[in-house]
Amino acid sequence: MPTQFDPPQVLPAEQYVRTNYIHTVVPHVQPAHITTVNKHMIDHQYYFPYTESVVNECCENHTLCGTPHNHCHTPSCHHRPRGF
Repeated sequence: MPTQFDPPQVLPAEQYVRTNYIHTVVPHVQPAHITTVNKHMIDHQYYFPYTESVVNECCENHTLCGTPHNHCHTPSCHHRPRGF
């Protein structure tokens, strides 16, 4: 018998990417101008001589940690902390 052929089976197309790089040169010209400035600096110097003294201070606190034995219930005999 002669050879028989079935209808072809066509698969989805595969995707390929071919990238072509094209080299382009773009010259950038940035002209510049330089100005030279000569400055004369005048240095004003100020002096402040001084003398020095020292003051020593002392502060005290008196704290009542509890109730005194002769406790009074009137405001005039309450013991208050003393200090400067």
